[in-house]
Amino acid sequence: MTDSPEQQPTVAGRLRALRPAFARTGRWPLPACVLLGAACGFSYGVLAQPEYAATSYAMVTAGKDIDPAAALGYAQSYGRLATSDATLAYAKGAAGETVRELRTHVRSETSPDSPMIAVTGASADRDRAADIANAVTEAVVVSSGHVAKDTGVKLIKFSHAVPPVDPVSPSTPLGTAVGASAGGLVGGLVLLVRPRRGRRVVTAQVPGPAQGGAAGERELVR
Repeated sequence: MTDSPEQQPTVAGRLRALRPAFARTGRWPLPACVLLGAACGFSYGVLAQPEYAATSYAMVTAGKDIDPAAALGYAQSYGRLATSDATLAYAKGAAGETVRELRTHVRSETSPDSPMIAVTGASADRDRAADIANAVTEAVVVSSGHVAKDTGVKLIKFSHAVPPVDPVSPSTPLGTAVGASAGGLVGGLVLLVRPRRGRRVVTAQVPGPAQGGAAGERELVR
């Protein structure tokens, strides 16, 4: 006995049965975005050029007749001057880079609790990263020495930057994990904002006004 055409499974029905559970439920964007993000993070960790960072330190010291608290304020000022064009122009010879390149490869940090200035140089070459940090720090120290008599404080080089051993760029496992997390976040947002299937809008039908003289309506007897 053969089944009727209505009872025979269609090709589309068989294909739907072979799909994974998350695909049948409509949640495929989440795993797809996770896999895509992990692949992008893995590719970045493998193909990206490693970057090294080296840091040198300078410290502000106050003179005899100067309030020691003034050293903190001068440290903040010299920290901002470390990345100025005048300082970078003085340091470009020792750093081996132009002022435009140095501006993107150096940064300075200060602390409100310590008269210390940290100058960090970044480069794809570990030796060049140390040279950048040392050159910029030396430039700031020399510049501060020109006005030491007027300010009453002196900037000295506290620590010499050395070539780093490990790069600061993300590793392959870390890049893969970050990419998968970002993909999962994007996939979750897609599931939240997309319209859901099977949701029907039910409209309430309002009955029309009753017509006068309907059947079954009693007449008033005077």
